[in-house]
Amino acid sequence: MTYDFHASTGYWVTLAAHHYQQHVDAELRPFGITFRQFQVIAWLKYEGPLTQSELARRMTIEPPTLAGIMTRMESMQWIVRASCDQDRRKKFLDVGPAAEPVWEKIVAVLNKVREQATQGMSAEEVEKLHDLLCQVLLNLGETAQPARHEETSVNSS
Repeated sequence: MTYDFHASTGYWVTLAAHHYQQHVDAELRPFGITFRQFQVIAWLKYEGPLTQSELARRMTIEPPTLAGIMTRMESMQWIVRASCDQDRRKKFLDVGPAAEPVWEKIVAVLNKVREQATQGMSAEEVEKLHDLLCQVLLNLGETAQPARHEETSVNSS
C-alpha cells in the first residue's frame, strides 16, 4: 500500500506549521522566551483571563504540561492568577505586569516570521491562504477562529 504525501493536505499543513513554530521559537530564544510562553501570553492578550483548562485546550496541550510553564511565567510576573468571584476554587490566568515588554518583543518576532513566511506572495494570495486554512479548520469541526481583520495591539491588556 502506498501513500501520496505530495497530494496530502495534512502533510503540507503539518510540515508548514512545524517549521513556522520552529522559526518563531528560534527568533524568541535570544529574548529568553519559549514558543509555549509566547502562546500563553498571546492567548491571554487575545481572549482575556482564562482558566488553566481553557488555556490548555486552546494551546492543544494537557493542563499538567501547562502548569510547569505557568509556574516559571508567574515567578517572572508575566502572568497572574485571580480567583473567580462565583467559584473560589476556580482560578483565572491573566497577563501580568512584566509581560508588556515581552509582548513587544513577541510582536516584533511574529511580524518578522510572518513576513518571511509570506515572502513572494501578494496580499491577495496571503488572504486566500488564510481563507483556505480557515475552511480546512471548519471542515474539521473547529469553530474557534481569530476574528477577521482584528489585531491584538501591543498596548492592549
